[in-house]
This record gives sequence, C-alpha cells and structure tokens, in this order.
Amino acid sequence: MLILLPPSEGKTRPTTGAPLDLEGLSFPTLTATRAQLLRTLVKLSNGNQKRAAEVLGLGPTQAGAVAVNAVLPDEPAARADEVYTGVLFSALDLPTLDGPSRERADRSVAIASALFGLLRPGDRIPAYRLSGTVSLPRLGTVAGRWRAPLPRVMADATGDGLLIDLRSGTYTALGKPPAALEERTATMRVLHEHDGRRKVVSHFNKATKGRIVRGLLESGAEPRTVDELQTTLADLGWTVERAGTRLDVVVAEVEFS
Repeated sequence: MLILLPPSEGKTRPTTGAPLDLEGLSFPTLTATRAQLLRTLVKLSNGNQKRAAEVLGLGPTQAGAVAVNAVLPDEPAARADEVYTGVLFSALDLPTLDGPSRERADRSVAIASALFGLLRPGDRIPAYRLSGTVSLPRLGTVAGRWRAPLPRVMADATGDGLLIDLRSGTYTALGKPPAALEERTATMRVLHEHDGRRKVVSHFNKATKGRIVRGLLESGAEPRTVDELQTTLADLGWTVERAGTRLDVVVAEVEFS
C-alpha cells in the first residue's frame, strides 16, 4: 500500500540539524531532477528579489521565503513530517503515532513535493518555498520536470498493492499514476452533508483526510483493493460511498481541529 499526500505550503523552519543531503533521500532515481530544480531555485532566489517573488507567486509578506530559498543547501533539515505543518498534517499528527504505526507511516506514506518529487515522512528536508504551479526560468513548469519520472516511482513503490492518491489537483499534475495502476488507485473526496445537501469544504476536507490516514495507520490494515479500502474505512466508523475508484466520505459534523 502506498498513500500519497499533498505537501503543505505552510512549513516549520528547522533551527538546528545537518543540511539537506539529496543523496540520502528516499526514491534515489529522482536525485538528478531534484538537484536540477534545487540549483535553479537557489539561483533564482539569489537574483532580483522582486522578480523571484513574482516567479514563485509570493506576496509582500512572504519576501522572507525568497531569502531562505537562496541558502537552501545550507539550511538545517528535519524530518518531512515535522517540516510540513498544514491542516492535513496537523490532523494526521504523525510524530505522535505509536512505534508500530510510525513505522507503517514511514513505509507506506509518501508526500508529493514540487522540489523533491516524492518524500517519505522520515526524509530530512529544509523549509523551502516552491509550488507545483511555478514555472522556473529556463526549466519551464515544475510539473513538466516530474511528469515522466514520478509515475515510474509510484509503480515501483506500490508494487502489487493499493495506491491511495490523496493529492490535490496541483500535485496530481506532477505525475499521474500509470495506467497499470488504474484499477488499484483509490482517490477520495470528503463531503459535508447538511439538510440533505452535500458540499466540499476545503479546510475540512484536508483535516478529515488527515484523520482517515491516521486511522488507517493505527489500525494496521493493509487493504489491497478499492473494495477492501471501502470496507476498512467503514469498519473505522466512516460513511463511505463508491463511484468507480473514487471513495466519497460523507460526514455530517464539520470539525476543523
């Protein structure tokens, strides 16, 4: 089983620790692309600061992120599951899992990244700023750099198991699952039902997915098909409806924490 998560734009900047070691990251076939993107990002961030901010889509209050990007190779690195601090990761709260569940997370979870492609939770990274929608000078779109290598890595990491793809559209664009995995790829949508009407609430959608992944890891379940995943989630107390390979999790109460 491979669970694909989106990254979070919000990150906690490590204050201590060894700097980034590209060779030490998981999925080593991605090293060359990571190095190319890192070099380009650092060069851009060391140039005209205003232009760099515009290219990266950063506003006036985010100017400090350009300065951090400029020295990324020397920045302290920490576990990815400690650097990413968005809504999904707060709800998932990987650092507080018990030992066996944390081991399952390190083995089963991968986090999409515009800079690194895919990461395991234990991979040590600095707090960078690069969105999947960015087009870098001379390299073009970030998505274009990953579109070829990522599907191969997904296939290898999934093996003959189930791929649970919880990435947002921006990060799905970095590389879609290969055709061979189509029937074994589950996607998920969280719907809030109120007065007979259903809608997607972005913040709640992320928090619920975080709680769902945490429950899967704590349960020790290893579903191998979309049907088995639906059954597992129902056993964990979720209301789940299936539409092809997509699972709709229907929730009546909106909880944001």
